[in-house]
Amino acid sequence: MTDQFEPVIIGFTCNWCSYRAADLAGTARIKYPPNVRLIRLMCSGRLDPTFVLKALSEGADGVLIAGCHPGECHYLEQNYKALRRHRLMQRTLAQFGIEPERVRLTWASAAEGAKFAEDITEMVEQVRKLGPLNWPANLPTKPVPVGMVAAEIPVLSEEVA
Repeated sequence: MTDQFEPVIIGFTCNWCSYRAADLAGTARIKYPPNVRLIRLMCSGRLDPTFVLKALSEGADGVLIAGCHPGECHYLEQNYKALRRHRLMQRTLAQFGIEPERVRLTWASAAEGAKFAEDITEMVEQVRKLGPLNWPANLPTKPVPVGMVAAEIPVLSEEVA
């Protein structure tokens, strides 16, 4: 038996593309680490950033967000919204003292089961190298809503006149 750290990853997947890619990977028996627990969303653009913070505060070591390729979203441009939110989450995590690499955004079409399995493998390896996430003691166990944190960013910035 080995004492190697095995990360827990929560994966939020788009119903139309990445969830189906995960299904294809499974039916094709493509091997990938079992560390990811998938949660199906109708669209990656519907993922509220507070769900990501909650997953991390409740014990996840990383979060994988997977959606349709840009320009292929069933809800027009919602995957661009997911991209903007991902960037906001990474800045917020950095302010909390958490490695932004713990939250990854990827794109996978329904036909890309092998790519999705590869993305999962890369994410697990990356988080394994980072080590376990010890939710910082100075942070509340119930995360502050991201909207409130985002509202504070311009106030604290020197760029705002």
